[in-house]
Amino acid sequence: MVKSGNVRLLAFLFLAFAVVIAKGQNVKIKLVSLADLHATIFPHDFVNDRPLDGSLARVKTYVDEQRALLGDNVVLLDNGDLLQGQPAGYYFNYIADGEELFFARVMNYVGFDAASVGNHDIEAGWEVYNTLKYQFDFPWLGANILHIRTGMPFFEPYTILERSGVRIAVIGLVTPSVPNWLPRKLWEGLEFISMYSAATYWMDHIIENEKPDVVVGLFHSGAGPDIEYAGDDIYLENAAHYIGKYVPGFDIIFTAHDHRVRNIIFSNTSGDEVLMIAGQSFGRSAAVVDLYLEKSEKGGFTLLRKDAEIVEMAQYEPCTVFMAEFASEMREVREFVNQPITHLQNDLRSRDSYWGNSAFTDFIHQIQLELTDADISFAAPLSFDATLSAGTVYMRDMFNLYPFENYLYKMELTGEEIKNFLEYSYGLWLNTMKGPDDHLLLLRDASAGRQSVYETIRLANAFYNFDSAAGINYTVDVSKKPGERITINSMTEGSQFEIENKYSVAINSYRGSGGGGHITEGARIEHALLESRITWVSDNDLRSHIASYLQRYRSIDPRPGNNWQIIPMDWAQKAAERDRKLLFRGRDN
Repeated sequence: MVKSGNVRLLAFLFLAFAVVIAKGQNVKIKLVSLADLHATIFPHDFVNDRPLDGSLARVKTYVDEQRALLGDNVVLLDNGDLLQGQPAGYYFNYIADGEELFFARVMNYVGFDAASVGNHDIEAGWEVYNTLKYQFDFPWLGANILHIRTGMPFFEPYTILERSGVRIAVIGLVTPSVPNWLPRKLWEGLEFISMYSAATYWMDHIIENEKPDVVVGLFHSGAGPDIEYAGDDIYLENAAHYIGKYVPGFDIIFTAHDHRVRNIIFSNTSGDEVLMIAGQSFGRSAAVVDLYLEKSEKGGFTLLRKDAEIVEMAQYEPCTVFMAEFASEMREVREFVNQPITHLQNDLRSRDSYWGNSAFTDFIHQIQLELTDADISFAAPLSFDATLSAGTVYMRDMFNLYPFENYLYKMELTGEEIKNFLEYSYGLWLNTMKGPDDHLLLLRDASAGRQSVYETIRLANAFYNFDSAAGINYTVDVSKKPGERITINSMTEGSQFEIENKYSVAINSYRGSGGGGHITEGARIEHALLESRITWVSDNDLRSHIASYLQRYRSIDPRPGNNWQIIPMDWAQKAAERDRKLLFRGRDN
């Protein structure tokens, strides 16, 4: 670490050196991009009350050091999902007052040059993202988010950043799957078009009208599949690799959304090299690219080299000036999360949810049914291995119990659709067992090179898609293949379950809008028809409803229900014990 007393001397020497370089018409520019910050502004985990290796406060220290060396030739970018995650996001988006939004103030203070819109930024709602769009001192980019009324991008499609005469075009895109995950009221009036079609249009426009020296993609989208050209209207959730390959012109593409670190080079269809890179989420590392350019005799600059690295933020202390500037805001968040809500008489552990009924998930079912007066509830454990310990429950615990800002829907489904929904869910969740020595859980095949977003977890699919049901009594036969496992015996209150009947179902907005595929691929309801099935939408996010529910009681004692079982029971019990040890090896019991 450079001592502060030497920074000015080093900066002076470097600037003198830079003048010499400039005379030779060579330029170095450093691009620094964050991915999926998720409101990790401070170096503190407010949910679990412990320090964090990441955070914007640590990034600020790193960026200040680089700016002391390179001045304005450091370009700082954010690649979406800024507003949701740590409780700071929830508090400043929904609770705190003030005309200038906190995230505008903090991002402007750090000095970002451009940012892309993430799907979780849209989740904050119109009032928040429409205000931030004007309060940010930098362009917020989303070329494939159109205003339906005008047909034009609602956010800026691209920006041109000029550094030492070099023109850098930055095109911003977001995964177009937002309508599949969020209630319409959060994106009413917007249309999310194919990332590929937007990239193609704006690349042509920029090359013809802006004459850039470097083109950067700031994509809130993962790499996605490496597939052959599939047409202009291809609609992929993760499309960075596809666009880089089939839309020539990108020199660098920063990815995000899938929370995967990458630093790779591939060739596009014109034979040019494309660098695709992303750092860790939550400000734990930054994707850094050094550009070396030479002045061209014909005008403009030629990109000679691009050196890329992932820089870990744990090696940098939080910026003391930054922490002092936002000390009162950090104190507000602490006070918010430390509010006592109720008293819990027994531990709630999300890891119990993978083997059958659990107090953790069944408690969510209970609240959803009471809030909606529905016949049936669908819910999944939304934290992989969270524990709410017996004792006082604080507001921070709500973010372990329910990490996402989902709303609650009441929908109308037929008995057949409910069965097919569950067949799909348990197909993601449980293995097809041939005997008691097989795994119960469906694990990923590491030998085939398969990876999980959650690299330390061996599940084949994301745990937050493991929906169980309440309100019905049923069994899951793991000796049978997916699609043939579920037998619904009755309604829990005793009446007969009819496959032809229509039932009211409590379900979160992510799932009810198509997220995870349970209701579209599983229940086989066309996405365009989902809204017609929604009969009620909660006014506020489900977490706030859960907190309000708990505040009505001095003490609670949630217990697991007994409405569903995995059979054959002897196979399942033996396999569950083995899988439990495998899945949670090295974790506290």
